[in-house]
Amino acid sequence: MSTAGAGERPGSTAARGPAVPGLVVSEIYRSIQGESTFAGLPCTFVRLTACHLRCSYCDTTHAFHGGRRIPVAEVIREVVRQGGDLAEVTGGEPLLQRAVHPLMSGLADRGVRVLLETSGALDIGPVDPRVHIIMDLKCPGSGECDANLWSNIERLQPKDEVKFVIADRADFEWSCAAIRRHALARRCGAVLLSPVFGRLDPRLLAEWILAERLAARLQVQLHKYLWPPDRRGV
Repeated sequence: MSTAGAGERPGSTAARGPAVPGLVVSEIYRSIQGESTFAGLPCTFVRLTACHLRCSYCDTTHAFHGGRRIPVAEVIREVVRQGGDLAEVTGGEPLLQRAVHPLMSGLADRGVRVLLETSGALDIGPVDPRVHIIMDLKCPGSGECDANLWSNIERLQPKDEVKFVIADRADFEWSCAAIRRHALARRCGAVLLSPVFGRLDPRLLAEWILAERLAARLQVQLHKYLWPPDRRGV
């Protein structure tokens, strides 16, 4: 299996999608789901290589490059072997690779409940309707706010979730405006507000949510409290 080149950027093979059947995979591992309404559940993670965004607080820069090209069928077998009840496809940005769609559909065909963690900067229209989308709308503090593809909001289903990662008060106010402008609390299954780990005190964010009477769920990255925050494979 080939290895993706280091430091691949948009326009590289990994960013456009593999030229041959398969996926460039950073890692596959079993852990406890640390985010979303599925937090606390055992979950198998498929982390794909490459991302076209460079968020200021990114904690998965190791997925920008490297990885192995693995056939889709082999990835599915490995997920089922590790525990194929709940699986999350993440990145990087998983929608950069075209073969992610047969992966997610293939997992769903086998009875796996599939979560997709995506930045929301790429079209979610082609995603299998059985997939539970967790879409991360980028706040100004990320440095990638202009990348948001707002037409994605119209494609959200009641089962899907929208996440805002909050770095400061300005991010919170921006998120409040977006939640209300797009009626996100009615449009999707959950609106999630997550503080940037080590940068914003979760208690302060909780106080803001209560004061604003915001229809949103506070979440923390549970895995970073269970294990060292820089540990991979958890």
